[in-house]
Amino acid sequence: MDAPDDTEAIRQRLAYLREQLDLHSYRYHVLDDPLIADGEYDQLFRELLALEERYPALRTGDSISQRVGGAPLAAFQSVEHRLPMLSLENAFTEQELFDFEERLRRFLNLDTPIAYMAEPKLDGLAVELVYHEGQLTVGSTRGNGQVGEEITVNLKTIPTIPLRLTVFGDQPLPALLEVRGEVFLSMRGFAALNEQRARDNEPLFANPRNAAAGALRQLDSRITAQRPLDFFVYGVADPAHLAATSHSAVLQKLRQLGFKINPHARQCASMVAVVEHFHELGRLRSTLPYDIDGVVVKVDDLDLQRRLGNKARSPRWAMAAKFAASQATTVLRDVEFGVGRTGAVTPVALLDPVVVGGVTVSRATLHNEDEVRRKDLHLGDTVLVQRAGDVIPEVVKAISENRPANARPVRMPVSCPECDSPLSRAAGEAVTRCLNPHCPAQRLQGLIHFVGKAGMDIDGLGKASLEQLAAAGLVNDIPDLYTLTAEQLQPLEGWGAKSAENAIAAISKSKQTTLAKFLAAIGIRHVGEVTAALLEQRFGTLAALQAASEADFLEVEGIGEQVADSLFRFFTDDTVRAVLTRLVELGLAFTPPRQVAAGLPLAGRVFLFTGTLSACSRSEAKAMVKTRGGQVASAMNKKVTDLVCGEAAGSKLKQAEELGIRILGEAEFQELVQGTSSGG
Repeated sequence: MDAPDDTEAIRQRLAYLREQLDLHSYRYHVLDDPLIADGEYDQLFRELLALEERYPALRTGDSISQRVGGAPLAAFQSVEHRLPMLSLENAFTEQELFDFEERLRRFLNLDTPIAYMAEPKLDGLAVELVYHEGQLTVGSTRGNGQVGEEITVNLKTIPTIPLRLTVFGDQPLPALLEVRGEVFLSMRGFAALNEQRARDNEPLFANPRNAAAGALRQLDSRITAQRPLDFFVYGVADPAHLAATSHSAVLQKLRQLGFKINPHARQCASMVAVVEHFHELGRLRSTLPYDIDGVVVKVDDLDLQRRLGNKARSPRWAMAAKFAASQATTVLRDVEFGVGRTGAVTPVALLDPVVVGGVTVSRATLHNEDEVRRKDLHLGDTVLVQRAGDVIPEVVKAISENRPANARPVRMPVSCPECDSPLSRAAGEAVTRCLNPHCPAQRLQGLIHFVGKAGMDIDGLGKASLEQLAAAGLVNDIPDLYTLTAEQLQPLEGWGAKSAENAIAAISKSKQTTLAKFLAAIGIRHVGEVTAALLEQRFGTLAALQAASEADFLEVEGIGEQVADSLFRFFTDDTVRAVLTRLVELGLAFTPPRQVAAGLPLAGRVFLFTGTLSACSRSEAKAMVKTRGGQVASAMNKKVTDLVCGEAAGSKLKQAEELGIRILGEAEFQELVQGTSSGG
């Protein structure tokens, strides 16, 4: 046990680390003006995690460590907003904005100019954050405006939402502050998320708003933490809590408290200036890193807002000016079918070129066979197409009233468009696949994934380069990459001596890598970065993976039957084994993980948990085991060495007694992990 003065010193160190991490997170995420390098921030964060892990009683709810997510919830609870979150009336023309101002003047009997704030209207999800004495206590969705769902643990994972308020100056923190804003997903984040879902054979999100909504409504906040969500604040429920006289002043005070304000929010001296800013944002819309669908116009003077008050469903002092939808109609001329690295066959519409949201579109995704049938698409149809930012356009629907008499329905092919092998669609799946592992299209897409950012991240080789190399017959499979020479690349169009040498150097450098990175790159179905890391931790070597049985894979916590089956099939496939052998012969080598389990205090022990823990969550307890070199099982098996029992332990306790497995109460477990070093 630590002496009282030692505990106090740790408490003070933790307070200092939290203060510094809050400051640097604010400078990085909100001001975009960091004071320290990323590596220095990471060192502070690692020290915080290590101390909180060793002293869980000193962990606080407002610690930045809470952004990683916690144990899954059984369900969301309802929470009532103290003041309702009202909706906004819409304006679709300039004249409607001027009519809005005329109504304000009549209501206020006012002849003097009215100043406004004009803010981009993000296509995200409105949320409320309740702070008591500066600490975030409750976060909820808008819901019906009166009652929303409590999603506090999920909102805490968003780095631009302060866990506690910070004042850089003499201004005291308000005792109560109900902050309102928009959670959203950037276009880049949305594209990356859908690319990952496509690789994992999961349904794609239709748009960033749906993706953000799905992330916020995860019962497991650890999944939310993996989504690149962001947040802009747009106001408070009661401005009196900030002692401000204008909405623009409210936004500035919120910025001082640690919130991110949209940089395109403008104070406008008149409605004419509002209209000018509306058109400016309309021109900028396609270049913004997030999706907006209009501009929110608010009376800036808070005294005027109070005088104007609210109607039944909306405030009188605000209006949403909406942009025209980024949609257009065109003609569906043909459909081509692309084959991905997992054999998934995806229909893509070939369209008469049309401008949508400022961009000329001639191709649009049709997702899968079910979507084609649901939309009843025919060749020759006039179709409605929509586009959101940089995301591939999609066909919304066919306008059947304009359908030509000779229009033919779109049908999925029965054989692979690349290798002519029969296609198959598994029961319960929406995706049609080519099952030929030697399909040239699958191989090419696998190569593109292998060299890409989510794979080995080989500089100088991108999609176009791989297509060029495959067409030239230089690269047919992954080992071929490691036999390339600069002399082979230099004669190709677009290559020179320097670019060829750089590419070969990058390929050579990639030979020394980690097992986890290689496993994520090699193209195992259902295996991404997270599962790859689990496999590296559990098996350690490529040889151990090749020797593993399906039951061995199932013993890894986080791996289910589908993934275990995929792994076993992959590593027992003769073609795969030949590829792996060839790669090792060509010099592929794996650096050991940063922490070598054999040197850690719980190395060789496998823990299983049962019952409810009180001192920490089960997720935290598992993390304590892993950082000390131990392993965690998800079910009783022959390799379990320790059963940790919380309250209301289940049938696992009896099994452990029968098998002679070491049984630890929660107090014994805490004593064990707190008495050992994590080795970090």
